[in-house]
This record gives sequence, C-alpha cells and structure tokens, in this order.
Amino acid sequence: MRYLFRLILILAILGGIGILGYAYFGDLSPERRDVTQPVTLDVD
Repeated sequence: MRYLFRLILILAILGGIGILGYAYFGDLSPERRDVTQPVTLDVD
C-alpha cells in the first residue's frame, strides 16, 4: 500500500512538472489566417 501511494505521488509530481514545462516552453499561440467561405441563403 505504501509503494502504491508513493508511485501515485511520484506520477502526480512528474505530471505537474510536465504540464508546467509545456505551459512555459510550448507554443500556445493560435495560428492566425483569413477564412473566406461562400454562403448560400434560401430566401422565399
């Protein structure tokens, strides 16, 4: 039981470090581009 708790704790710490690393070093900015799409309106 003690080893299971320790394993879960280590995995949680590594996951937190991974998320922090991705937040600081990952490219989180969205890609910008113009989108033009024709629209057909049915007016009766």
